[in-house]
Amino acid sequence: MRGQWLGRYGGSNEGQIIINLDDRGSFYQGVAYLVTDNGEMPSSAGFFRVEKDKNNLRTVTDYILPINPATGTTGDWSQLKQAYPDIDLAKSAEISGSFSGNKLKLKAITDLGSEITAELKREPKNSKSKLKADKLDWKGYKKLVEEFAPSRFLYRGQEQSWKLRTAYHRRGRFDLQRFITEDVQTLHQHLSAKTNHVFNLEITKENGAFYNLAQHHGYPTPLLDWTYSPYVAAFFAFRNISKENPPKENIRVFLFDQQQWKNDWNQMGVLDIASLHLSIMEFIAIENERLIPQQAVTTVTNVSDIETYIHFREDLSKNKYLKAIDIPATERNKVMDDLAFMGITAGALFPGLDGACETLRERFFDT
Repeated sequence: MRGQWLGRYGGSNEGQIIINLDDRGSFYQGVAYLVTDNGEMPSSAGFFRVEKDKNNLRTVTDYILPINPATGTTGDWSQLKQAYPDIDLAKSAEISGSFSGNKLKLKAITDLGSEITAELKREPKNSKSKLKADKLDWKGYKKLVEEFAPSRFLYRGQEQSWKLRTAYHRRGRFDLQRFITEDVQTLHQHLSAKTNHVFNLEITKENGAFYNLAQHHGYPTPLLDWTYSPYVAAFFAFRNISKENPPKENIRVFLFDQQQWKNDWNQMGVLDIASLHLSIMEFIAIENERLIPQQAVTTVTNVSDIETYIHFREDLSKNKYLKAIDIPATERNKVMDDLAFMGITAGALFPGLDGACETLRERFFDT
């Protein structure tokens, strides 16, 4: 039952429902966002836990918060009530339902007597990208990217054609409220002893920079790394491919039209909001000297299946945002030699001993 579940709800009201559930051992815990279609009613968030009971679901939530329409985040009903003078907000709800595979059926009755029914789906476990890629050799790739306007596209290199997903979601985490209140607080406690700068998480820019620091040092976050450089992206795609025996497969570079995306969709500075979002952010490089040489840009998201979400937005706007280029992994040595000639090496992208040693390993060892 763990995962991000998406669907529509009906009954006393209609709208979109998003459920993010984590596996906490003997139970599941998470939050359900009900984003109403009716602008005269508030959207809401219900926090709940469900005991593990085969394919059945039965629980009660007595922690329901309204969504502030100005920010998309949970708010205080005493402050928001004046915007909805004729509306009462439910304080609790009885929830029942069942799930099978990647389908979930729900029914809820609130203490006010309103009823909600919903059918939701979650992303299948198959993580392969469904995006049809253009197949080019290294020479063709360089020719293509040289034709693009600088900074229009963001690039992301991957060893294989995995779907676009953050490390946080790939590791089976979905409840961002838990991430913010548990993970980030513990990370801040431990990392503050090892950084010269103590991050103030109340300041938006520092909060984002702290997330990015943890991300770049291996902690799974709801951030996805991109770069303005198609050549840096190629380096990351080919970096771990065997030098002596490259596989007879393709690496993949994603191209994301960030300029068009920003023009068409609001960019959110807050991670956990009621509506699905994918926001492009450039964080300040506090304690993170890798950001500048990597020409790094980050997308922040509450979406598990980013690729499908982008395609959904493409259908709405009739604009194309995402492309992919597949390059034979067998071109690995030619590519890495070419990139080294450009000055794109591990030593340049990872300042410090690790980067220097990786650069020399590439030079002096065959594998």
